[in-house]
Amino acid sequence: MSRVQLALNVNDIEEAVGFYTKLFGTEPAKRRPGYANFAIAEPPLKLVLLENPGEGGTLNHLGVEVEDTAAVDAEQARLAEAGLAAVDERDTTCCYARQDKFWVKGAPGGERWEIYAVLADSATFWGQDDERGWGAVEAELDQSSGISAQAAHCCGGPQPGGEGQAAPVSAAGNAG
Repeated sequence: MSRVQLALNVNDIEEAVGFYTKLFGTEPAKRRPGYANFAIAEPPLKLVLLENPGEGGTLNHLGVEVEDTAAVDAEQARLAEAGLAAVDERDTTCCYARQDKFWVKGAPGGERWEIYAVLADSATFWGQDDERGWGAVEAELDQSSGISAQAAHCCGGPQPGGEGQAAPVSAAGNAG
């Protein structure tokens, strides 16, 4: 199984869930405060909605969900062979899931692409201790892309003052 992921910022999670439930004829696969994702069979799509008031209708990030860590490794090797650098994030927690993934650097428009496999569900948006930490990842991603540090956070970045929701991202940084 492989499918494209589209992560969108939305102003109101309830309104967005209602719209996308009707549009794709399916209920969300996962719902949490300020977060929903749809596992759509046709077309094969993982649609992620992140409540970021004032940023609705903007791109948060893109991705490709693959079946397992072996597929993540194979894609990373293939992209390295093609000259695209990657930033590893293995056994990390983001978007209410423990994942093995990497971020691709160098998209011409500055979009953020992740290739990932979900290892397990998580009760929290971020891991217990933010595992690797966003500072290291954003520094590596921004080094070659010229995107602001604020834009580098997956899913809008850690929520100040608590877990469970994404923090807003700037319109200039639409990706995460």
